[in-house]
Order: sequence, then structure tokens, then C-alpha cells
Amino acid sequence: MRIVNLNPDSDIGASAWFLELEGHRLLMDAGVHPKREGRASLPLYNLVDKEEVDAIAITHCHHDHVGSLPVALRYFPKAHVLMTELSYFLVERVLHNSVNVMTRQRDEMGIKEYPLYTHDQVDDIAPVFQGFKYNREVDWAAFHKTRAGLPSPTLEFYDAGHALGSAGVMVRGGKQTVFYTGDVCFQDQTILKGARFEDVKADVLVMETTRGNREVQKDFTRAAELERLCQAIERVQKRKGCILIPTFALGRTQEILAMLALMTRSGRIRQQPIYIGGLGRVFTEIYDLEAHRTHRQLSNLQLREALNLVVLEKGQAQNMKLSGGRIFVMTAGMMSENTAAHDLAARMIGDERQAIFFVGYADGDTPGGRLKAAKPGETFVFSGSAGEVTRKCELEDFDLTAHANREDLLDFVSRVSPHTVLLGHGDEVSRQWFAQQIVARHPKIKVIQPKPGESVSLP
Repeated sequence: MRIVNLNPDSDIGASAWFLELEGHRLLMDAGVHPKREGRASLPLYNLVDKEEVDAIAITHCHHDHVGSLPVALRYFPKAHVLMTELSYFLVERVLHNSVNVMTRQRDEMGIKEYPLYTHDQVDDIAPVFQGFKYNREVDWAAFHKTRAGLPSPTLEFYDAGHALGSAGVMVRGGKQTVFYTGDVCFQDQTILKGARFEDVKADVLVMETTRGNREVQKDFTRAAELERLCQAIERVQKRKGCILIPTFALGRTQEILAMLALMTRSGRIRQQPIYIGGLGRVFTEIYDLEAHRTHRQLSNLQLREALNLVVLEKGQAQNMKLSGGRIFVMTAGMMSENTAAHDLAARMIGDERQAIFFVGYADGDTPGGRLKAAKPGETFVFSGSAGEVTRKCELEDFDLTAHANREDLLDFVSRVSPHTVLLGHGDEVSRQWFAQQIVARHPKIKVIQPKPGESVSLP
């Protein structure tokens, strides 16, 4: 067995793992790096471009896991692409949106390498996509290899509870097994139920470490955190201020909308327009349409019916009146420039009536991250286009993560009982915490932190 870490960074970046098992080759995920631009954002496909990849398995449709899929298929044109049936309904929309974003960045920022692929190229590769139900074991090796007598390893998707369609990937060969967690959440969210990894056993575990640097307080509960957010919304609306909740279009948006729907149903907030982004609306429709296929709570809750969802038109965020308790659940969780979330925030930061509530991760080098770190009354550079601003608005951070808490992942390692664990998708502090804790609990487990481009051979 050979595994190569193709992430170009030692931090959270472009998720992609190359796996060679018993003469067959699989690419697990094909992401782009969220903080890099152009070809520098791609996985290190050149390190394995001479290999014949039989298949590509996608864990879920967030850009850091699927955003370079069309590029991967240029390197590995014979590969077929496997994903869950729920991801199958999302993937083309995600990739077409990426083309739109890259084209805009080329025009506005002068990034000549963009777009890395076109709408036509996305359409051309779509026929090789295959969607499978969870817990269905499928062969994935190339036909000519099985015809030559090499038995195909199998692949099975396990519900990861992270976002719609998210999965962990079990790969079974004749002698060894590998489990790749992808991004996983073990606790129930407002809509999605937690991961169903209960019976996972594997020789090798490839594991995310996102929250290894974050200790969860003993008295913390998700329900209490949601209640804190609800009370904050009520408080701001009472003073007629507006509320901006920056979110990612897939997953966070729908979870926050579900919370607002429950608040509306109970009478805690009035029935009113909820302003969202266009891509968030698209994914919300899919959440509603595929509710019957999804391991979720509130299966009869249709967000489009429960809420008056209004998509902001281009430029509207810069001009609309910010009063009367308006609620914005806007795509661009890190408030990237040239997004409605950024433009609204730039107008709200200096107004003490307004509130900006973070419900997920925002990198420190982004406008959202800089705002999150700003103290009341502090003047700081929000972005290149907005320049210096002084923070007067109310600002809160709510821990409503869609990633597993570190203790839950550590317990998962114990249940899987692998002989080797490979750590990825986390910063150095996070990976080091897991490495130390795993060795302390399980001295016989070998823990490896592959560097970018590092190849690991296992017996």
C-alpha cells in the first residue's frame, strides 16, 4: 500500500490523497486551496501524473474537497468519479459556480490563469460521475485490470454528518483496508444527524484534524449555543438593528435557516424576509427536495415554505436601508471581497446598532478573520477595497461547527483500532495534539503526519 499526500500546504488546503492498493490506484478528493490563487491552489497532481488512476472518490462538495475535479480528470482521463447520490445532485452546480467565481476574479483581480476550467469542460466530464447510496459496496478498479485477473478492491461510502452528501470512504482490498474520514461531524446539527461511522474497522485510518487546536468546555452543549444565538438575534431586533450571519453556501446556510424557521414557528421572531445569496438558495432547494433521502432531523421542514427567502440582487447590499431588524444569511463565510457579505459588513461595522454573528471558521488572513479579531473601538484594515474601519457593531462568535470535536475523533480512533493513522486537514498544532494523544492512548498505533507531496509506503 502507498499513500501520497497531495495537499500543497501543511495547513488545511486542497484535500487530495493518492492511494495505491494491490495494483490499483484511487484518488480520494480533488480540492482547491481556499487561500491560494491560480494553479498554486491545486493539489500536487504532477507528483503522480505518470500513474494510471482507476477512480476518483469525492467525500463531499465543499470546494476544498472537489473544486479541482475537472483538472484532476485532465491528469487522469481514464478515471471514473464516485460520490454519494446526494453529492451527485450538487457537484455540477458547485463546479459551474467555481467557473463563475474564477472568471470574475480574472476580470477584477487580473489572475490570468483563471478560470482553471470552463463551463463546457464541466459539462464534458459530467457523464463519468456516478452517485451511490450510503453503505453500498462497489468495485472501482479499471475494467482492463480486472479482466487481466487483478481482483477489484471495493469502496463504500459512510454518512459523515458534515454537510448534505458528505461521506467517509472505506476502501477494502484483499488483504488490507483503508478508511478516509473526509470532513466528519459526530454530533447532531439542526438539520443533519451526526455521522454513522459506528461499525468502521480499518487497518489504516486517514483522518481530518480540523479542531485539534480547540478544547471544548465541559459544560458546552450545542443546544445552549443555539439558544445564545437566538437570544442575540432577539436582542438586536429589539433595537431595530440588522443582523448579518456570514455562512458557507452549502451546509451552514441551511442549518442557520432551519434555526430561523424554528424561531419563526415558535413566535420568537416575526415572519419577515430572510436575505440570502443565490447559491445558498440553490442548495437550500436541494436540501428541501432531497429531505426524504437524507439522514436528518425535521424531515418535514421545507425551508422555502417556512421562510420568506429573498435573494439579494447584485449591488443591492451596497444600497439597501439597514434598519428594521433585517436578517442576512449571506454566502462568503470569510467575507471575501466582491461579495454581498463583504459589502454589508463594510457598511455595518461602524454602526453600533448593527450586529455581525459568526457561526463558523474565518481564516485570520481574510476580511472575516480580521473583523473577528477586532476589539470594540479598534480601527483596522478590513480589506483592500473597504480600507480602514472602526469596529462599533456588536460582534459574536458562536461555536456551531460542522466538524467533529477532537475528543470525539480521538474516541473514533479507539473504535477503528488501526495499525497506522495518517493525519491531515488541520494546522500543525491540531495535528500535533492528535499525534500526542493517540500515542499516549495507543502506543502500538503508528502515527504519521505526511508533509505536502510525501509518499508513505505501508506493509
